[in-house]
Amino acid sequence: MNMDYDYRRFAILYVDDEEKSLKYFGLTFGDTFRIFTAPNAEAGYRILEDHQDEIGLILSDQRMAGEKGVQFLERARRLRPQILRILVTAFSDLNAAIDAINTGAIYKYITKPWEIPELEVTLKRCLEFFIVQSERDLLMREKLSALHRLIITDRVLSLGLLAAGLGHQLHNTFAAVQTFLELAPEMSNHESPDPAAMQQPAFWQDAHRNVQSQVRSVLGLLTDLADQTDGPFQYDQEVSIRDSVDAALAASADELVRRRIQVSNLIPADLPRPRVDSRRFGKLFPFLLQEQLATLKDGAVVRFEATARGADGLQPAEIEVFLSDDGPGISSGAMMSMVDPVFARDPGMQRSGVLLMACYFIVYHHGGRIRQEVGGHRGLALSLSLPLVPVPVDAAEDGGNFLVRAMTNDRLWERLLAGTF
Repeated sequence: MNMDYDYRRFAILYVDDEEKSLKYFGLTFGDTFRIFTAPNAEAGYRILEDHQDEIGLILSDQRMAGEKGVQFLERARRLRPQILRILVTAFSDLNAAIDAINTGAIYKYITKPWEIPELEVTLKRCLEFFIVQSERDLLMREKLSALHRLIITDRVLSLGLLAAGLGHQLHNTFAAVQTFLELAPEMSNHESPDPAAMQQPAFWQDAHRNVQSQVRSVLGLLTDLADQTDGPFQYDQEVSIRDSVDAALAASADELVRRRIQVSNLIPADLPRPRVDSRRFGKLFPFLLQEQLATLKDGAVVRFEATARGADGLQPAEIEVFLSDDGPGISSGAMMSMVDPVFARDPGMQRSGVLLMACYFIVYHHGGRIRQEVGGHRGLALSLSLPLVPVPVDAAEDGGNFLVRAMTNDRLWERLLAGTF
């Protein structure tokens, strides 16, 4: 089967302390491949860090001043294990090349002096392998992501429908309790009870306020969840992401001031405006902010940032929003547990997991994605991708036959449950 490969899609990094080798490598192959060169291992590693998403193949000479080629390629493997690595050796370094292959540090080795036509074929085969491997990995991630979304959406829908049903049954009960509590102070004043007969009146006043607060919280939670399943999504308005965040901050302004929490809204005002379901989308950032406030200590710092991404192939144009703070964060296991209706990190935060779940529901039904960012963050770090023009989600169609195959794949489920993906 003949396939046309774009050999400039991914770059080649060549590291060698011989200036002539770098020069002639670029002159010889520069028209066919995209090439980075570095005169030593440290310079090569800096290039790799800056362009790791662009590089598909690394060649490194073994005999270099300072760090040798094998050590450099081992470091490169730890940073980006998917990138193919070739060790360039003299015949006297053959044992080092064999050891490197056996330890997994390199994919292949070639010897100097090289034959240009033979080397060009080798470079092409390596990049072809890397391209196929990258496309396979991308396809697998997309399929697993579709499965993940279907599983979570099923739990979200189930909880939303449960809340809608329970809300109808419990609303009257809680409303009656709330009415009684609201009337209790007036009745107490009317009866003029003897203060001496009451023990610790301040305690009962605090209890009254706390019970009212909890009742309002439960009623609000039931209403919020039931509202998410009340009819189909209607994408009726284009909104400013910056203004939406500002509105959420204004609603929590008193608490932010009282707790000395600094919030920076760094979202550009001129970002494109996505089309949204205004009724549901208006709750997204208040929910996310409440989730952050539930975990943060007084004096914490919160940042909102965003950037626009143009359409890329099948990926539509979208806005990517980043939320981060310097709090304790949420573990990956806890993030996954947000699909559990009874999940709570501790007895004082029963609402937090449900709020995250509601956020996922809102973003998902706008055709977007919500992810936890890992690495380089002290606290909670979330990334939300929102398409400018949402496509209604059809859960029955999203995944199709793949879901059937996945459900019957025991090894897949073992790996999913073990967290090895």
